[in-house]
Amino acid sequence: MNIRPRRLRRTSLLRESLAETQLSAAQLVQPHFVLNADTGREPIASMPGIERVGIRPLVERIERDLELGLRTVLLFGLADSKDARGSQAADEHGPVVRAVRAIRERLGERVTIVTDVCLCGYTDHGHCGLVRGSQVLNDETLPLLSAAAVAYAKAGADVIAPSDMMDGRVAALRTGLDAAGYSDRALLSYSTKFASAFYGPFREAAHSAPQQGDRRSYQLDHRNAREALRESLLDVDEGADMLMVKPALAYLDVLRSIKERALVPVAAYNVSGEYSMVKASAERGWIDERAVVREILHSIRRAGADWIISYHAREALQGGWL
Repeated sequence: MNIRPRRLRRTSLLRESLAETQLSAAQLVQPHFVLNADTGREPIASMPGIERVGIRPLVERIERDLELGLRTVLLFGLADSKDARGSQAADEHGPVVRAVRAIRERLGERVTIVTDVCLCGYTDHGHCGLVRGSQVLNDETLPLLSAAAVAYAKAGADVIAPSDMMDGRVAALRTGLDAAGYSDRALLSYSTKFASAFYGPFREAAHSAPQQGDRRSYQLDHRNAREALRESLLDVDEGADMLMVKPALAYLDVLRSIKERALVPVAAYNVSGEYSMVKASAERGWIDERAVVREILHSIRRAGADWIISYHAREALQGGWL
C-alpha cells in the first residue's frame, strides 16, 4: 500500500481547503492603553507600533480598525492621579469610563468593549489590591474592584475582565453587577494568570510595576498546571462567562486543558513580552515577522482559544498575514 500524506499538501488550494485550524478577524481582540486626556499620543519604547492614546485618537483608531473586521477591543486606563486605593479606577472621570462612553457614543453597537478591572495601574504602590505592610489584602480589595466593574458597565462596557487575581473576585463582581442592574454584562475572568516574566513591556506601557515586592503571592506559579485548571473551574462556579489564560505561548498546554474541561469560551492573551520579542527579532532581520505572527496566532487558536488578545491583531489584518 502506497500511503503518502503529502498528496493532500501538494497545492496551496488543497492545503487551504483542508486546514484544521481557521482564524478570523472576529476572534481577534486589540488592546489599547488609554490616557485620561482628550488628545495625545505617547510611544511605548518597548512595544514598537503601540501607543498610549487620548480619548479622541482612541475612538478614531477603533473606527478605522472596524474596516479591517477588528470589532473587539480591550481597554487599559492610564491614571493621571494615583493613591493607595486606586480611586481613579472607578471614577466617572477616569480614563476607562470616559473612553467607554466616547466609543459607545461614536460607534454604538458596532464594537464589543472589554474593560480590564484591576487596581495596579491606579495605585501608588503598583499592586493589584489594597496593601497593608507587605501584605496584599484580598477581601478588602473586592468592593473596590466591584465598584470599578459597575462604573464600566454603566458607561456601556459589554464585557468586564477582572485581572487582579484576588480570590472570590468573580463572585463579588457578579453580585455587584447584578445588584446595580447589569446582570446582562459578561464576565471574562483572567482565571489563569501566571506570575510571568513576559509582562515587562506592559508594565512600562501601563506604568503598573509594583514599587516593592512582586505578585507571586496572588498570581499563579508557572510550574503549576493543575492549580491553573482549579482556578479556572472555581471561577466558572463563581459565575464567569468566559475564562482567560495569560500569557499564551508558554502555557498552550494549560489552554488546551482548560478548553477540554470548561464549558465556557476561553480566551488567551498573547502578551507584551511575546509581542516585543517578535518585534525585536524582526527589526534585526532574524525572523520573518509575517510568517512568525501567523504561526503564533494559529498555534494559540489550535490549542483552543476562542478569542486571541494580541498586540499584533491590527497589523496582522492590515498586512493580510492571516
